[in-house]
Amino acid sequence: MKEFSYEIKDEVGIHARPAGMLAKEAKIFSSKITIEANGKSADVTKLMAVMGLGIKKGTKVNIKAEGEDEEAAIASIEEFMKNNL
Repeated sequence: MKEFSYEIKDEVGIHARPAGMLAKEAKIFSSKITIEANGKSADVTKLMAVMGLGIKKGTKVNIKAEGEDEEAAIASIEEFMKNNL
């Protein structure tokens, strides 16, 4: 399992558009990718579950990837977060 933490910098947090883009990015990989925030977690490929976490600007999130392509998955998701959130 690989993981990293990230503080959301986007003014609106994780809303519909970036959540959809994040889910699309995660679906490229076979690894299970989860996001944890505010004491809850969600599968990154599930748009409504991610939005349901209520992640706002300044929230620290923890992203975990587990599976055969976890290295590539975590690197890709980390890059996505830095560029979009």
